[in-house]
Amino acid sequence: MDTADARSLARSLKELIQDAHRTLAEDEQPELVTRVTGHLGCELKHVVSVVAAFPGWEHVNLQRGVDAYLAAHTPGAEWFGIAGQGREHDDIVNMLARAARGWEQYEPGAVDYEAAAVGPDETTEVITLGLVLTRAPGGTPVVLGLRGPQEHMSTHCQVVVLSPGREAAKETRDAIERLMRAHDVYRGQVLSFAWSEHRGNDLVSFLPRPDLGPDQVVLPDGVLETIERHIVGVAEQAARLRAHGQHLKRGLLLHGPPGTGKTHTVRYLMTRMTGCTVIVMTGTAIQFVSQAAGLARRLQPAIVVLEDVDLVARDRSFTDDGNPLLFALLDAMDGVGSDADVTFVLTTNRPDVLERALADRPGRVDLAVEIPRPDAAGRAALLRLYARDLPLRADLDPVVARTEGATASFFKELLRRAVLDALAHDGDEPEITDDHLNRALDEMLHERAALTRTLLGSGEPGGEDEPVPDDAYAPFPPHLGGASAVPARAGVRFTAPEPGLDQSP
Repeated sequence: MDTADARSLARSLKELIQDAHRTLAEDEQPELVTRVTGHLGCELKHVVSVVAAFPGWEHVNLQRGVDAYLAAHTPGAEWFGIAGQGREHDDIVNMLARAARGWEQYEPGAVDYEAAAVGPDETTEVITLGLVLTRAPGGTPVVLGLRGPQEHMSTHCQVVVLSPGREAAKETRDAIERLMRAHDVYRGQVLSFAWSEHRGNDLVSFLPRPDLGPDQVVLPDGVLETIERHIVGVAEQAARLRAHGQHLKRGLLLHGPPGTGKTHTVRYLMTRMTGCTVIVMTGTAIQFVSQAAGLARRLQPAIVVLEDVDLVARDRSFTDDGNPLLFALLDAMDGVGSDADVTFVLTTNRPDVLERALADRPGRVDLAVEIPRPDAAGRAALLRLYARDLPLRADLDPVVARTEGATASFFKELLRRAVLDALAHDGDEPEITDDHLNRALDEMLHERAALTRTLLGSGEPGGEDEPVPDDAYAPFPPHLGGASAVPARAGVRFTAPEPGLDQSP
């Protein structure tokens, strides 16, 4: 046999073997593949895949959207999983292709689930790997696949739509996304954006909504009313304001010494804004402010709370290349349309170090309110408030006189120590007397407790004012209280609001 005949014979044998392999493959297609292609009515090579990916914290919403879709189109559909070694490292389409070629032994198996939060104290199951046979809105057969975030791989969850045609797949994907938004689990909740060192991605967790009455917020006369009018009043008149062409987006800056009740005031606003989505961010979590603003816009009416914003949003002149977190914050505040019912609430101990653009430009912060150290009436009210439901059998005037310059945090700790003393001396049904209060106060005013007082936001209650260096003061912008000055470090006595603050109801 010459060379040409040998090559011809070899080619013929190769084609014969390939034909035999294809014939056997068609007769012995893995069950996983035949279940998918049998439903779609086409070979695997003709299947169109459309994928929609979402951040990991949207997994529960994706599950709710898919569940709502199945309830509308195929109520009796049953999920099945994929069994086989290596599935945790492969995506759904690749697993089908590898199974079809005989490269991997993937087959139908149990569905993979994990728990996901749907509230502060409630969870549900979400599918981390599963397939279900259903139909597109127009009736075309489709297969849905759900995949959760994968350890050491993708931090996103995704829905995979397999279909004989691209339009049916897109139609199905779009319908699921609409249902996700209609059944959004975050709507009306109090949320916290945080950072997971383990996963390295942004996460959202639920917080319980506070339950505070106005009698539990001790502020100078007219201050709480001013805040409520700006935040709650706009929300209550949102529809009518829109009808008259007025903007709804608003910004509130609460400033004052540490421990005076800025966060407590925010918690009261959360209580008042029932049904409003609240997103709380603090510290380095502000790096996610763009995502938080987008979520707030989606779930409006919403409030985005940025606590201790001075810790990250310092003036860009302090560094050579500016402050990326500050830029992200300003961009996020600008990016929410003026017609959106979204409120940005910022708290700070140091308004003087905030970027001027944040404090000065309309539409970012349009109301700044000082939360000062309590005056004598406020200190007496705080003593009664933190006594809770225990009888307060004490003359409060001497305690009030000795605690000039103390903060709300100081009084909260003072009453806890007094109650602890009462429990130790008087049993399970104590009354708070002069002795209990004075012993607790003596302990907190002792020179050894100086650092504790500073950490509670109070300096030296009842002591003489320390000289304050000239450079310890920084001017307020006019709209933050006029041209007056505020101590730029904690621990300096401050007993009255700065002049110029509008406290009218």
